[in-house]
Amino acid sequence: MPARRKSRHRAVQVLFLWDVRKLPIDDAIQAFYDSLITAETEEETGEEPAEPPAHDQFMESLVRGTSANVVELDGYIAKRAENWRLERMPIVDRNLLRMAVYEMKHVGTPPAVVIDEALELARRYSEEEAVPFLNGVLDAVRKVLFPPAQATEN
Repeated sequence: MPARRKSRHRAVQVLFLWDVRKLPIDDAIQAFYDSLITAETEEETGEEPAEPPAHDQFMESLVRGTSANVVELDGYIAKRAENWRLERMPIVDRNLLRMAVYEMKHVGTPPAVVIDEALELARRYSEEEAVPFLNGVLDAVRKVLFPPAQATEN
């Protein structure tokens, strides 16, 4: 699995933990390193890690940036998630949207890549019917953040 894809998987797990437990973001990151990374390593290799994991800088930047900008991100999402209040969305979906909007707006990853990665994460961590919903919301946010160039008259 490419490094950034793995970092996004990890970030979704940390954001879920942060949102469910209402932990400070640094505590949620530490909880990931203390337990979730062990489960990840065991799943991949069948063995417990022999040494503490190296820090995942991209995951941490996504998590910290998403949590620090949650009010702004929720504003973008709420305006484009027709008939859905953020607090009623499944926790995974809400945090996938937040992270994807953050990455599009603040990291500079091309929107098409961000949306594709978010949909892949949704297929793994959410319900199948969430995929078209997330796609629609993210595409609507993309159009706001990156409006198509206006045709000029000659």
